[in-house]
Amino acid sequence: MRVVPIANLKDNYAYLVVCEHSGQAAIVDPGEAEPVVEAIRREGVTPIAIWATHHHGDHVGGNPGVLAAFPGLAVIAHEHDHDRVPGVTQTVGDAAEVQVGSCRARIIHNPGHTLGAISYWLEADDAVFTGDTLFGAGCGRLFEGTAAMMHTSLTRLAALPPATRVYFGHEYTVSNLAFAQAVEPDNPDVAARLADARARRDRGVPTTPSTIADEQATNPFVRSKVAAVAAAAVATERAADRALDPGDEVAVFAAIRRWKDGFKG
Repeated sequence: MRVVPIANLKDNYAYLVVCEHSGQAAIVDPGEAEPVVEAIRREGVTPIAIWATHHHGDHVGGNPGVLAAFPGLAVIAHEHDHDRVPGVTQTVGDAAEVQVGSCRARIIHNPGHTLGAISYWLEADDAVFTGDTLFGAGCGRLFEGTAAMMHTSLTRLAALPPATRVYFGHEYTVSNLAFAQAVEPDNPDVAARLADARARRDRGVPTTPSTIADEQATNPFVRSKVAAVAAAAVATERAADRALDPGDEVAVFAAIRRWKDGFKG
């Protein structure tokens, strides 16, 4: 399998998932059509499907243009998004499988950011496409789901094999790591990753993909059980005159998410 990141819109990533045996490709989250169509033609691949991680326009707004350029593509989305993703031809649920050439992806339903959010996990290829559920050192806002839903979704993703490459939907990694450093100022892994991410962006290099191991070590949203993260959550809630049980992982996650929503660092 070969993955081609495609920068589009302001800070989005679409991806081509290419089976190197067949030359077939799936398109993950085409937020706009033109960069995706250009990449398909440049790479000389044969697109067969669009894999949508969720219904937001900055991830599926390019569907009509891509379909106009390449008619007949399958368009995959979660069952909840059957009427919210342009051009849907197939809906899927948790643990369903989709395929491009010899590359097989298992669906992981990730409600939280939206109710129909899904990730595409290619176990044999050590890769997962997480849309706006799991970012580099961050996670999506809770637009439709609850904190408990998102915590469960992130816990499932964080339990994937550590070497799994994480292809996320936005280039937010530097700002996410700045927040992670505010949560855990003494975490050396966060400091090292932030320096690397800043250097990459200064060179115009994407920070995608990360790995599950990176997220386990530096992403505060999957570290609710870590004492330093829980203590930071307690402190920020105390400042807002709210009590928090540091042993309640969902409450810790929710507090960290509220903090991030207003973070200006």
